[in-house]
Amino acid sequence: MKALDGVRILDFTHVQSGPTCTQLLAWLGADCIKVERPGTGDITRGQLQDIPKVDSLYFTMLNHNKRSITIDARNPQGKAVLEALVKTCDVMVENFAPGALDRMGFTWEHIQELNPRMILASVKGFGPGPYEDCKVYENVAQCAGGSASTTGFDDGPPMVTGAQIGDTGTGLHLALGIVSALYQRVTTGRGQKVLCAMQDGVLNLCRVKLRDQQRLAHGPLTEYPQYPDGEFGDAVPRAGNSSGGGQPGWILKCKGWETDPNAYIYFIAQAPVWEAICDVIGKPEWKTDPGYAKPPARLPKLKQIFDTIEQWTMTKTKFEAMDILNKYDIPCGPILSMKEIAEEQSLRDTGTVVEVDHPTRGKYLTVGNPIKMSDSISEVKRSPLLGEHTDEILRDVLRFDDGRIAEIKASGALGGAPTRAAAE
Repeated sequence: MKALDGVRILDFTHVQSGPTCTQLLAWLGADCIKVERPGTGDITRGQLQDIPKVDSLYFTMLNHNKRSITIDARNPQGKAVLEALVKTCDVMVENFAPGALDRMGFTWEHIQELNPRMILASVKGFGPGPYEDCKVYENVAQCAGGSASTTGFDDGPPMVTGAQIGDTGTGLHLALGIVSALYQRVTTGRGQKVLCAMQDGVLNLCRVKLRDQQRLAHGPLTEYPQYPDGEFGDAVPRAGNSSGGGQPGWILKCKGWETDPNAYIYFIAQAPVWEAICDVIGKPEWKTDPGYAKPPARLPKLKQIFDTIEQWTMTKTKFEAMDILNKYDIPCGPILSMKEIAEEQSLRDTGTVVEVDHPTRGKYLTVGNPIKMSDSISEVKRSPLLGEHTDEILRDVLRFDDGRIAEIKASGALGGAPTRAAAE
């Protein structure tokens, strides 16, 4: 048994933010029915293709454990199938452009008429306000949510991060909202709307920067690299690789950095292990020197301190440094490349990196469920081929008989031109 066994998802999502949400729910046991346009399907099937004429990794890695049905929503028979699915599903998830679902004829009022218990979950770029009708993609969300303005170095432009905090981050937020709405429905018996705006999701992940914006009114941010010699304006500056918390940290070179772009380690000069740091790097005198012994004395000297620590880390590989530092509980972490992550056996053992076999593209690696539950073990199943489960869903979910299924197919609602019999 899985955590969400018995929950059925009507998945109108595409690209990344919505599919991230529904894939997570499917990993947790929900029956996720992905509705796709006949002939083309989710646009990501054909984007960033590394192998011609097969589903791209962009699609496969965001749509595991789902079933696919192709429906032409503009066809009356197709709309009737969708309405039947609304009646039998628990949750509808969509990330269409603003107003698109209404234009398809699925207003909230109509959805409630069909199924008062339905939960309608939506990803949008912005919440209600002056920008709510704007179309948003990953990097736009990062910029509008406060991430880009606070990422990068002070002497450079704003930067987006490689982590997909706008799309995937918002999808994960939405999944939590859906599970909460399902739980509330147990008591109320009613469905509800769940909205997660990408700007809101990014801002939630950037809350420490909003914290610092308010601290800035009371003086300089002493843990930022601009302190003590730089200037602070009226907005939170970009802080390079400094820590987002109260513990000073920086990325330092390790042995081999001249030829390996990832021969680096993140090092945190945490106060409780300061004496151990001094011993490890060969600076025992710093333990009693008034200019270094206490955190307030160290703050104005962080650049010099990390430069000195780096002289030590450059004599070790990142893994050698990590082994030594961990013995003393000194917080650190190697900068791992995607190649190293893909080859890390421990991630395979925990199901965080999974090899999946696909009928047209063969074996590939994907990220498994990051949520590990002791009584609901996730199994990563391949993504569906376009329309692979159309007949199965019509027959087993909607309980249509062979005659009804033939009638729907003849109408062209599932793809292809209507037959003469349907036209007559």
